Amino acid sequence: MFEAKFQSFGEKTDPSKGKERLQALRAELLKRKLDGFIVPRADQHQNEYVPASEERLAWLTGFAGSAGVAIVLENKAALFVDGRYTLEAKAQVDETAFTVEHLVDTPPEEWLAKNLKAGGNFGYDPLRTTIDGVEKLAKACVRANAMLVAADSNPVDAIWTDRPQPPLSPVVLHDIRFAGESAESKIKRLQGELGKTKLDAAVLSDPASVAWTFNIRGADVTHTPLPLSWAIVPQEGKPSLFVDARKLSNEVRDTLSKVANVQEPAEFDAALAALAKGKNIRLDQATAPKHLADVIEKAGGTVAKGADPVTRMKAVKNETEIAGAREAHKRDGAALAKFLAWFDREAPGGKLTEIDAVAALESFRRETGKLKDVSFPTIAGAGPHGAIVHYRVTQKSNRKISPGELFLIDSGAQYEDGTTDVTRTIIVGDPTHEMRERFTLVLKGHIAIMRSVFPEGTSGAQIDGFARAPLWRAGLDFDHGTGHGVGSYLSVHEGPARISKLGAEKLEAGMILSNEPGYYKTNAYGIRTENLVLVQPHKAPAGAEKKLLCFETLTLAPIDRHLILPSELSLEELDWLDTYHARVRAEISPLVDGDVRDWLIAATEPLMRTA
Repeated sequence: MFEAKFQSFGEKTDPSKGKERLQALRAELLKRKLDGFIVPRADQHQNEYVPASEERLAWLTGFAGSAGVAIVLENKAALFVDGRYTLEAKAQVDETAFTVEHLVDTPPEEWLAKNLKAGGNFGYDPLRTTIDGVEKLAKACVRANAMLVAADSNPVDAIWTDRPQPPLSPVVLHDIRFAGESAESKIKRLQGELGKTKLDAAVLSDPASVAWTFNIRGADVTHTPLPLSWAIVPQEGKPSLFVDARKLSNEVRDTLSKVANVQEPAEFDAALAALAKGKNIRLDQATAPKHLADVIEKAGGTVAKGADPVTRMKAVKNETEIAGAREAHKRDGAALAKFLAWFDREAPGGKLTEIDAVAALESFRRETGKLKDVSFPTIAGAGPHGAIVHYRVTQKSNRKISPGELFLIDSGAQYEDGTTDVTRTIIVGDPTHEMRERFTLVLKGHIAIMRSVFPEGTSGAQIDGFARAPLWRAGLDFDHGTGHGVGSYLSVHEGPARISKLGAEKLEAGMILSNEPGYYKTNAYGIRTENLVLVQPHKAPAGAEKKLLCFETLTLAPIDRHLILPSELSLEELDWLDTYHARVRAEISPLVDGDVRDWLIAATEPLMRTA
């Protein structure tokens, strides 16, 4: 039997404790003369995945998703989540204690302005609330005729008596054969950017930016190889890197000391204050905690709010990272072919469960000998569970995969040469006409993205509608973005570029993103088809007046032909699909053998002849 080593299936939270813990928090707020408090799902760095010691929102509410925020008032409490988590949150939270709100339809600040009592004091944690976040809260408090108060310590910690200790995972060097550029070169480029924008220094509060800049990796958070750390990069001179010395071997410390002053995190505030006087210092207002702005301003410096300059630099992959991504996806494609062949053989018997599938796919990836971790907890939803966009299977929720059901599996891997993320929707037995019709609509949207050609300067928001148009024509849609950026052995969800209604960043050659339209029928099934894509230059036709870009598919895995209505695809769409499957066969079949190769050849047969 297969085993999962990088993910577990126990219940992470206990919603039955919600009322008790909410009552304890209110008692603590009363002691501090606070009439309310905000509990974000965040650590000091705004990481997507946070250490167990930072899971305050999950501990308080029971909600275990990767994005959300709770507001607790004297007689009301609400949890705000986005469209990925609306169903999951309702299942995980005691709704008699916390109402569940959609954070787009009911923004937390709007709710706060309407529900906070006049004259009240509303608290926030300045180490875990961003500059932007504090500005929004301040406006809401003004509307409510109340005061916004920075708490000197987090009140949740006062009642969380068994809070885990912070992590101390070793920092490792990310080899130049994977990074493609030395830390010295990256620092020089970064300092050049600071000079262009007349900044005296930049604070790197995002550990992913620190990891990329100094070519280091770690394991302080699950599924993303990050060492929790900070850095200050001046326009001239040696940067300062703040990381717990207990995480550093002599070799790592010696290497880092050549490019940075290596200091303890406890020294960070003092170092920032010493630098700040009379200086213009960049903080990313969307990710940096308000506390850092307070330190700079108190020391007589100026906060230059703006995007972390590293964010866009690391989003554009160099040739080494691109080559690594292609190799990682070939390796991953072979593991996926083994999994899909196994699933096709075993699932019709009706004995497989969601956990069986998760463990099997991870095991096939581990067989490569290169797997460092999964890039996020595998989403494996059978039947109605597939309609929960970010469903996480547990021992309690584990469901058998039955004939006649759709099975959605969204998974990814962390390899040193690349990060992967892929979703396939598979039918067990025979699909209904509705399943095939809606699967085909989603596929048409996916292909529309892949066939798009667009001028330089185009944003993800301008492309997002391509994926939705086939669904829109049928009166359907999906409540998540079409695509997100992906790091190079870093976060599987990386900014700044994304394909979504909110994707304002311009796409640039070298960026890696996902292409994942979907459709979800509540309590019935979910459909999503996801490949990772690389933004590439496109050969301009004669007479073109603009430079053009297009997408190259990186993911190599068959799309379930049994779920496609060929008659609903245009000749161009059929040609794209058959060409893609021919490429999957050519690149993956040499990496597998026997029954898996036979299965792969059958799974990649052309559909054009069927149409």
